[in-house]
Amino acid sequence: MDHVSSARQHDADGPAAGPGRAGGRPGDLIRPLFLGLCLALAVGFGALGVWQFERLGWKHELIRTVEARLQAAPAPPPAWADWTPADAYRRVVVQGVFLHDRETPVQAVTEAGPGWWIMTPLRTSEGVILVNRGFAPADRKSPAERPQGQIEGRVRVTGLLRTSEPGGAFLRANAPDAGRWYSRDVRAIARARDLDGPVAPFFIDADATPNPGGYPVGGLTVVRFRNSHLEYALTWMGLCALCLAGAVIVWRKGPRSNRLVEGGPQ
Repeated sequence: MDHVSSARQHDADGPAAGPGRAGGRPGDLIRPLFLGLCLALAVGFGALGVWQFERLGWKHELIRTVEARLQAAPAPPPAWADWTPADAYRRVVVQGVFLHDRETPVQAVTEAGPGWWIMTPLRTSEGVILVNRGFAPADRKSPAERPQGQIEGRVRVTGLLRTSEPGGAFLRANAPDAGRWYSRDVRAIARARDLDGPVAPFFIDADATPNPGGYPVGGLTVVRFRNSHLEYALTWMGLCALCLAGAVIVWRKGPRSNRLVEGGPQ
């Protein structure tokens, strides 16, 4: 009799608490964690998307600025002390005397094929400015192969202001002692060529004005800006939307799943 009473009392109190009930069902912990993860990822992806949209606006403004500079009349370069990379691609004009004995060939790949940029110091009244006079193919690398282009006396150079390219190219460092140059590094070239006096912190890409004898060939500057910010922004925003959708699914289905477990099929 006592056994029957005990069983009835047990039934009245409900099933005995098992491991899942004692510590809570695993879903009670996993669901909020997963929901929080989805929301955190959505916030992160959304922030990256907004940042890329801001970068897109900045890039469009940069392109408009450079296009306007390319159409402007050439003017003297800014004071060297006031120069910043933001001044790049301005059309400038300078006068001076080329120091041909200190020119430096820098490896180049252009629409005309592989060859060399001929970087030549120009002595001006303010100091020395490195001028990229243009492209020379391999068989015209030596000044002896283009003697007519070694202009003597005072010259006028028109071109684009460019920023220095320190270090070298991808996986290829400049080796001044060996005479191997992969980038137009103003400071390193000036040091290697013992250029005395002040040296401009920038260089000039000469325009397409022909040189005697045809070499070097100027005017080959490629002005093109990579602009993938819209694609990046849409990608980040798409990931943000997916994370939000996942959070909504977890939030909506979680309570129903709990009811089914507690009450059985409805």
